Amino acid sequence: MQAIRSLIIPKWSSDVRLNGKTAVVTGANTGIGKETAKDLAIRGARVILACRDMAKGEQAVRDIMREVPCAKVVARHLDLAQTKSICQFAENIYNTEKSLHYLINNAGVALCAYSTTVDGFETQFGVNHLGHFFLTFLLLDLLKHSAPSRVITLSSSAHTMGRIQFDDLGGENNYHPVQAYAQSKLANILFTRELAKRTEALGVMAYSVDPGAVNTEITRHIRRPMADVIRTFSSLLKTSAEGAYTTIYCVVTPESELLNGEHYKDCAYSKGCRAGRDDGTALKLWAVSCHLLGIRWR
Repeated sequence: MQAIRSLIIPKWSSDVRLNGKTAVVTGANTGIGKETAKDLAIRGARVILACRDMAKGEQAVRDIMREVPCAKVVARHLDLAQTKSICQFAENIYNTEKSLHYLINNAGVALCAYSTTVDGFETQFGVNHLGHFFLTFLLLDLLKHSAPSRVITLSSSAHTMGRIQFDDLGGENNYHPVQAYAQSKLANILFTRELAKRTEALGVMAYSVDPGAVNTEITRHIRRPMADVIRTFSSLLKTSAEGAYTTIYCVVTPESELLNGEHYKDCAYSKGCRAGRDDGTALKLWAVSCHLLGIRWR
Protein backbone atom coordinates (compact mmCIF):
# COMPACT_ATOMS: atom_id res chain seq x y z
CA MET A 1 0.00 0.00 0.00
CA GLN A 2 2.76 2.46 0.94
CA ALA A 3 4.61 1.81 -2.32
CA ILE A 4 1.46 2.49 -4.32
CA ARG A 5 0.73 5.59 -2.28
CA SER A 6 4.19 7.02 -2.92
CA LEU A 7 3.45 6.95 -6.63
CA ILE A 8 0.27 9.04 -6.39
CA ILE A 9 1.44 11.79 -4.01
CA PRO A 10 3.22 14.64 -5.81
CA LYS A 11 6.69 15.43 -4.53
CA TRP A 12 6.71 19.21 -4.47
CA SER A 13 7.83 21.92 -2.08
CA SER A 14 8.52 25.64 -2.11
CA ASP A 15 10.02 28.12 0.33
CA VAL A 16 8.31 31.17 -1.24
CA ARG A 17 7.30 33.76 1.36
CA LEU A 18 3.99 35.66 1.27
CA ASN A 19 4.69 38.47 3.71
CA GLY A 20 2.39 41.42 3.10
CA LYS A 21 -0.10 39.30 1.15
CA THR A 22 -3.73 38.69 2.11
CA ALA A 23 -5.78 35.60 1.26
CA VAL A 24 -9.37 34.46 1.69
CA VAL A 25 -9.90 30.70 1.90
CA THR A 26 -13.49 29.45 1.87
CA GLY A 27 -14.32 26.34 3.85
CA ALA A 28 -11.14 26.75 5.87
CA ASN A 29 -12.41 25.32 9.14
CA THR A 30 -11.44 21.77 8.15
CA GLY A 31 -9.75 19.55 5.59
CA ILE A 32 -7.97 20.97 2.56
CA GLY A 33 -9.08 24.52 3.33
CA LYS A 34 -7.66 24.46 6.83
CA GLU A 35 -4.35 23.01 5.62
CA THR A 36 -4.19 25.62 2.86
CA ALA A 37 -4.80 28.41 5.36
CA LYS A 38 -2.10 27.04 7.67
CA ASP A 39 0.45 26.82 4.85
CA LEU A 40 -0.25 30.38 3.74
CA ALA A 41 0.05 31.56 7.36
CA ILE A 42 3.41 29.80 7.73
CA ARG A 43 4.58 31.73 4.67
CA GLY A 44 3.64 35.01 6.34
CA ALA A 45 0.33 35.82 4.67
CA ARG A 46 -2.67 37.27 6.46
CA VAL A 47 -5.42 34.66 6.04
CA ILE A 48 -9.18 35.06 6.41
CA LEU A 49 -10.89 31.75 7.09
CA ALA A 50 -14.34 32.03 5.50
CA CYS A 51 -16.50 29.52 7.35
CA ARG A 52 -20.18 28.65 7.61
CA ASP A 53 -19.75 27.17 11.09
CA MET A 54 -18.10 29.89 13.16
CA ALA A 55 -17.49 27.63 16.16
CA LYS A 56 -15.40 25.36 13.93
CA GLY A 57 -13.86 28.39 12.26
CA GLU A 58 -12.68 29.84 15.57
CA GLN A 59 -11.35 26.42 16.58
CA ALA A 60 -9.43 26.24 13.30
CA VAL A 61 -7.88 29.63 14.10
CA ARG A 62 -6.80 28.37 17.53
CA ASP A 63 -5.39 25.19 16.00
CA ILE A 64 -3.34 27.14 13.45
CA MET A 65 -2.15 29.63 16.07
CA ARG A 66 -1.02 26.75 18.27
CA GLU A 67 1.14 25.38 15.45
CA VAL A 68 2.13 28.77 14.02
CA PRO A 69 2.26 31.22 16.96
CA CYS A 70 3.02 34.21 14.72
CA ALA A 71 0.19 33.42 12.29
CA LYS A 72 -2.06 36.24 11.14
CA VAL A 73 -5.36 34.39 10.82
CA VAL A 74 -8.97 35.34 11.52
CA ALA A 75 -12.31 33.62 10.96
CA ARG A 76 -15.26 35.34 9.27
CA HIS A 77 -18.74 33.98 8.71
CA LEU A 78 -19.67 32.95 5.17
CA ASP A 79 -22.55 30.73 4.11
CA LEU A 80 -22.25 30.09 0.38
CA ALA A 81 -25.83 28.80 0.35
CA GLN A 82 -27.14 32.33 1.02
CA THR A 83 -26.49 35.29 -1.25
CA LYS A 84 -27.30 37.57 1.71
CA SER A 85 -24.49 36.00 3.72
CA ILE A 86 -22.10 36.32 0.77
CA CYS A 87 -22.94 40.03 0.50
CA GLN A 88 -22.37 40.52 4.23
CA PHE A 89 -19.05 38.70 4.07
CA ALA A 90 -17.86 40.79 1.13
CA GLU A 91 -18.91 44.01 2.90
CA ASN A 92 -16.92 42.93 5.95
CA ILE A 93 -13.85 42.28 3.81
CA TYR A 94 -14.03 45.73 2.23
CA ASN A 95 -14.43 47.29 5.68
CA THR A 96 -11.50 45.47 7.27
CA GLU A 97 -8.99 44.64 4.53
CA LYS A 98 -6.90 47.03 2.44
CA SER A 99 -5.93 44.36 -0.07
CA LEU A 100 -6.76 40.87 -1.30
CA HIS A 101 -4.15 38.98 -3.29
CA TYR A 102 -5.57 35.45 -3.25
CA LEU A 103 -9.18 34.28 -3.29
CA ILE A 104 -9.24 30.52 -2.83
CA ASN A 105 -12.66 29.08 -3.60
CA ASN A 106 -12.19 25.86 -1.67
CA ALA A 107 -15.51 25.13 0.11
CA GLY A 108 -17.86 22.56 -1.29
CA VAL A 109 -20.56 19.97 -0.70
CA ALA A 110 -20.68 16.60 -2.38
CA LEU A 111 -23.08 13.81 -3.18
CA CYS A 112 -25.89 15.03 -0.95
CA ALA A 113 -29.58 14.21 -1.26
CA TYR A 114 -31.66 16.71 -3.18
CA SER A 115 -32.08 20.03 -1.40
CA THR A 116 -32.02 23.72 -2.25
CA THR A 117 -30.19 26.76 -0.94
CA VAL A 118 -31.96 29.65 0.77
CA ASP A 119 -32.23 31.29 -2.65
CA GLY A 120 -33.77 28.21 -4.25
CA PHE A 121 -30.79 26.79 -6.15
CA GLU A 122 -29.99 23.07 -6.08
CA THR A 123 -27.48 22.82 -3.24
CA GLN A 124 -24.42 21.39 -5.01
CA PHE A 125 -24.71 23.74 -7.99
CA GLY A 126 -25.69 26.62 -5.71
CA VAL A 127 -22.82 26.26 -3.23
CA ASN A 128 -20.01 24.85 -5.36
CA HIS A 129 -20.55 27.09 -8.39
CA LEU A 130 -23.00 29.95 -7.89
CA GLY A 131 -21.83 30.77 -4.37
CA HIS A 132 -18.22 31.12 -5.45
CA PHE A 133 -19.20 32.87 -8.68
CA PHE A 134 -21.07 35.53 -6.67
CA LEU A 135 -18.30 35.83 -4.07
CA THR A 136 -15.69 36.41 -6.78
CA PHE A 137 -17.92 39.00 -8.43
CA LEU A 138 -18.28 40.92 -5.17
CA LEU A 139 -14.57 40.82 -4.29
CA LEU A 140 -13.27 41.59 -7.78
CA ASP A 141 -12.70 45.31 -7.15
CA LEU A 142 -10.41 44.52 -4.21
CA LEU A 143 -8.61 41.85 -6.24
CA LYS A 144 -8.08 44.38 -9.04
CA HIS A 145 -6.87 46.99 -6.57
CA SER A 146 -4.36 44.46 -5.19
CA ALA A 147 -3.14 43.15 -8.56
CA PRO A 148 -1.29 41.05 -9.38
CA SER A 149 -3.76 38.72 -7.69
CA ARG A 150 -5.19 35.26 -8.22
CA VAL A 151 -8.49 33.39 -7.98
CA ILE A 152 -8.02 29.67 -7.39
CA THR A 153 -11.11 27.47 -7.55
CA LEU A 154 -11.12 23.84 -6.46
CA SER A 155 -12.75 21.39 -8.79
CA SER A 156 -12.51 17.59 -8.83
CA SER A 157 -11.74 14.71 -11.16
CA ALA A 158 -15.51 14.17 -11.07
CA HIS A 159 -15.75 17.02 -13.60
CA THR A 160 -14.87 14.49 -16.30
CA MET A 161 -18.30 12.91 -15.75
CA GLY A 162 -20.07 16.26 -15.80
CA ARG A 163 -22.38 17.90 -18.27
CA ILE A 164 -24.01 21.30 -17.88
CA GLN A 165 -27.73 20.55 -18.03
CA PHE A 166 -28.95 23.97 -19.13
CA ASP A 167 -32.51 22.67 -19.45
CA ASP A 168 -32.47 21.29 -15.89
CA LEU A 169 -29.62 22.93 -13.93
CA GLY A 170 -31.35 22.36 -10.63
CA GLY A 171 -32.16 18.70 -11.26
CA GLU A 172 -35.86 19.23 -10.58
CA ASN A 173 -36.78 16.80 -13.35
CA ASN A 174 -34.06 14.19 -12.86
CA TYR A 175 -31.81 14.56 -9.82
CA HIS A 176 -28.87 12.27 -9.16
CA PRO A 177 -26.28 13.22 -6.49
CA VAL A 178 -23.26 12.12 -8.53
CA GLN A 179 -24.43 13.86 -11.72
CA ALA A 180 -25.22 17.04 -9.79
CA TYR A 181 -21.80 17.03 -8.14
CA ALA A 182 -20.03 16.37 -11.45
CA GLN A 183 -21.96 19.23 -13.06
CA SER A 184 -20.94 21.64 -10.30
CA LYS A 185 -17.27 20.64 -10.57
CA LEU A 186 -17.33 21.06 -14.36
CA ALA A 187 -18.91 24.48 -13.77
CA ASN A 188 -15.91 25.40 -11.56
CA ILE A 189 -13.54 24.75 -14.45
CA LEU A 190 -15.65 26.57 -17.03
CA PHE A 191 -16.03 29.53 -14.67
CA THR A 192 -12.25 29.71 -14.30
CA ARG A 193 -11.69 29.71 -18.07
CA GLU A 194 -14.14 32.55 -18.69
CA LEU A 195 -13.02 34.53 -15.63
CA ALA A 196 -9.41 34.43 -16.83
CA LYS A 197 -10.36 35.96 -20.16
CA ARG A 198 -12.22 38.82 -18.48
CA THR A 199 -9.71 39.70 -15.78
CA GLU A 200 -6.23 38.98 -17.16
CA ALA A 201 -5.86 42.55 -18.44
CA LEU A 202 -6.78 43.73 -14.94
CA GLY A 203 -3.96 41.73 -13.35
CA VAL A 204 -6.24 39.05 -11.88
CA MET A 205 -5.28 35.51 -12.91
CA ALA A 206 -7.48 32.44 -12.47
CA TYR A 207 -6.71 28.75 -12.08
CA SER A 208 -8.77 25.65 -11.31
CA VAL A 209 -7.40 22.81 -9.22
CA ASP A 210 -8.07 19.11 -8.79
CA PRO A 211 -6.79 18.19 -5.31
CA GLY A 212 -7.02 14.47 -6.05
CA ALA A 213 -8.60 11.75 -3.93
CA VAL A 214 -8.45 13.18 -0.42
CA ASN A 215 -9.75 11.77 2.85
CA THR A 216 -11.89 14.73 3.97
CA GLU A 217 -15.31 15.47 5.44
CA ILE A 218 -16.70 16.34 1.99
CA THR A 219 -17.60 12.65 1.61
CA ARG A 220 -19.82 12.72 4.70
CA HIS A 221 -23.01 12.33 2.63
CA ILE A 222 -21.83 9.12 0.97
CA ARG A 223 -23.81 6.09 2.11
CA ARG A 224 -23.00 2.40 2.25
CA PRO A 225 -21.75 0.40 0.43
CA MET A 226 -19.62 3.12 -1.24
CA ALA A 227 -18.64 4.55 2.16
CA ASP A 228 -17.31 1.11 3.15
CA VAL A 229 -15.24 0.93 -0.04
CA ILE A 230 -13.72 4.36 0.64
CA ARG A 231 -12.80 3.34 4.20
CA THR A 232 -11.15 0.17 2.91
CA PHE A 233 -8.85 2.14 0.62
CA SER A 234 -8.47 5.18 2.88
CA SER A 235 -4.75 4.49 3.30
CA LEU A 236 -4.32 5.28 -0.39
CA LEU A 237 -6.12 8.60 -0.15
CA LYS A 238 -4.21 11.84 0.24
CA THR A 239 -4.20 13.56 3.58
CA SER A 240 -5.74 17.02 3.71
CA ALA A 241 -2.24 18.54 3.75
CA GLU A 242 -1.30 16.59 0.63
CA GLY A 243 -4.60 17.59 -0.97
CA ALA A 244 -3.63 21.24 -0.49
CA TYR A 245 -0.36 20.91 -2.43
CA THR A 246 -1.74 21.90 -5.83
CA THR A 247 -3.63 24.87 -4.43
CA ILE A 248 -0.45 26.13 -2.81
CA TYR A 249 1.43 25.42 -6.03
CA CYS A 250 -0.96 27.75 -7.88
CA VAL A 251 -0.49 30.41 -5.18
CA VAL A 252 3.32 30.55 -5.08
CA THR A 253 4.46 29.51 -8.58
CA PRO A 254 5.57 32.48 -10.69
CA GLU A 255 2.86 33.72 -13.05
CA SER A 256 5.14 33.13 -16.03
CA GLU A 257 5.18 29.40 -15.24
CA LEU A 258 1.39 29.02 -15.06
CA LEU A 259 -1.23 29.06 -17.80
CA ASN A 260 -3.99 31.54 -17.02
CA GLY A 261 -7.46 30.01 -16.99
CA GLU A 262 -6.16 26.45 -17.04
CA HIS A 263 -6.53 23.40 -14.83
CA TYR A 264 -3.91 21.95 -12.46
CA LYS A 265 -3.53 18.58 -10.77
CA ASP A 266 -0.66 17.08 -8.76
CA CYS A 267 1.26 20.37 -8.99
CA ALA A 268 1.28 20.37 -12.78
CA TYR A 269 -0.82 21.45 -15.74
CA SER A 270 -3.67 19.06 -16.48
CA LYS A 271 -5.52 19.09 -19.77
CA GLY A 272 -8.69 17.83 -18.12
CA CYS A 273 -11.63 16.70 -20.21
CA ARG A 274 -12.95 18.11 -23.46
CA ALA A 275 -16.09 19.50 -21.83
CA GLY A 276 -13.92 21.56 -19.49
CA ARG A 277 -12.30 23.31 -22.47
CA ASP A 278 -15.54 24.22 -24.24
CA ASP A 279 -15.42 28.01 -24.39
CA GLY A 280 -18.91 28.23 -25.85
CA THR A 281 -20.38 26.38 -22.89
CA ALA A 282 -18.27 28.48 -20.52
CA LEU A 283 -19.68 31.69 -21.99
CA LYS A 284 -23.26 30.42 -21.84
CA LEU A 285 -22.82 29.26 -18.25
CA TRP A 286 -21.46 32.70 -17.36
CA ALA A 287 -24.54 34.40 -18.81
CA VAL A 288 -26.93 31.96 -17.12
CA SER A 289 -25.14 32.34 -13.77
CA CYS A 290 -25.41 36.13 -13.95
CA HIS A 291 -29.12 35.82 -14.76
CA LEU A 292 -29.77 33.44 -11.84
CA LEU A 293 -27.94 35.75 -9.43
CA GLY A 294 -29.46 38.92 -10.84
CA ILE A 295 -26.11 40.58 -11.57
CA ARG A 296 -24.41 42.22 -14.54
CA TRP A 297 -20.81 41.15 -15.00
CA ARG A 298 -19.25 42.22 -18.28
